[in-house]
Amino acid sequence: MKKYDIFLFDADNTLFDYDMAEENALKIMFDKCGFDYSENIRLKYREINSQEWAKYEKGETGKDDLQVSRFARLLEYLKVEYNAADFNGQYLNELGKGSFLIDGAAEICRYIAANNKKIYIVTNGILATQTARITHSRIKDYISGFFVSEFVGYAKPHIRYFEYVFANIEKTEKDKIIIIGDSLAVDIAGGNNAGIDSCWFNLSGKENNTGISPTYEINRLTELKEFV
Repeated sequence: MKKYDIFLFDADNTLFDYDMAEENALKIMFDKCGFDYSENIRLKYREINSQEWAKYEKGETGKDDLQVSRFARLLEYLKVEYNAADFNGQYLNELGKGSFLIDGAAEICRYIAANNKKIYIVTNGILATQTARITHSRIKDYISGFFVSEFVGYAKPHIRYFEYVFANIEKTEKDKIIIIGDSLAVDIAGGNNAGIDSCWFNLSGKENNTGISPTYEINRLTELKEFV
């Protein structure tokens, strides 16, 4: 099995359980605002949020705009009167407190670090939110650094994003770097664009009908021990 020196991990739903953090933050916000919360609301929010992030990744909207528009659309759909920008700001604050980890995340990070290999987080998330989640997490001491697209100026899978990452980590041959993520369109395509190996973290066993090919596919994070 090929070994790597640098592991680039996606954050949401790769190391961090974003779904749990999202649900927790939504529940807190709806309770705080005196609104009834249900699973149907969460599903509608995820539908809208996914659409807005897709626009951002295509360069059709800005990150500030998508953050507000997703809640403007949700609140309009629910016929609830509340300032979308205020709702978003409070939501992000609660989301940043949700450093819930995916099963095996702490174990694999500890194992990689114990073998003197480097871990970096590469994410398209919101800068303030991701910074809070990472710095307050149980794995923070294993992370050598993190790169948030909002700061970099480009988002995965853009090659410029990865050029920035490569310029700001240890000089390492590309064949010793691997990216791990749950998104074929963002993480795996990004790795392909950057000329590095990739590992699709397919926790739920989805079928790949995208035409985007990862170097490897795993269902559990601890399977990465073979690459260390």
